[in-house]
Amino acid sequence: MASNLKNLSDYKSTELNIEGARIGIVVSEWNEEITDALAQGALDELKKHEIPDEDIIIKYVPGTFELATGAQYLLDVALVDAVICLGCVIQGETRHFDFICNASANAIAKLSLDSGDPVIFGVLTTDNQQQALDRAGGKHGNKGVEAGITALKMISLRNDLLDDVDLDDFELDDDVFLAQDN
Repeated sequence: MASNLKNLSDYKSTELNIEGARIGIVVSEWNEEITDALAQGALDELKKHEIPDEDIIIKYVPGTFELATGAQYLLDVALVDAVICLGCVIQGETRHFDFICNASANAIAKLSLDSGDPVIFGVLTTDNQQQALDRAGGKHGNKGVEAGITALKMISLRNDLLDDVDLDDFELDDDVFLAQDN
């Protein structure tokens, strides 16, 4: 659904299974006015759900293209349960916009699938500065809030599924759970 039809800060409230969650936020320094507002929205959402300060790691990268690598570092080194990637790419006069948007979206999606950890795409891809402002706390809400609750809901989903697993049905082999034939 287009964000002009939905407020990015609105979401369906559910009970979350997020005890002990550690969350990384990686923020692009490019379009700093926008990305700082996105980061504040994500941070406010995490705090609203009582994620302690010591379990939130915020790091900055030069631009949107570097978000996936920054997220990889947070997963590998900081051992977070999810990473929120926040950036803003505004259409310019060249095709650079298309390449950066496509490359960052694909890299973030690939990292999430390859790692098995939620890596959230909180990147604005707008035609102009005003559209970005409208989606970074303006009239269309804050994409950072949406990214924050998305991370929490994905952690909760994984935790719920793990809570439902009977570990007696699995054997540990080289730190990987393998289903036993029953």
